[in-house]
Amino acid sequence: MNTKPSQAWEHVQLAAKLADLKEEHYRTVLTLSAMLELFIEKGILSREELENKAEALDAQLESLISASLRPMG
Repeated sequence: MNTKPSQAWEHVQLAAKLADLKEEHYRTVLTLSAMLELFIEKGILSREELENKAEALDAQLESLISASLRPMG
């Protein structure tokens, strides 16, 4: 008797894990979006501040990625 799971079953399990991750990602993004909207509504931060910070963090990340891809020397 073969105790190793079939390749098809492994694909089914992988698809189920991916579905779980998608659901978790959706819930995380939804919660974060709700928090940001509340911060904006309460005047804790402005939409402009949020956009500026997101752009700055994106530029910083792009710079780090670019630097890590360049050969040293």
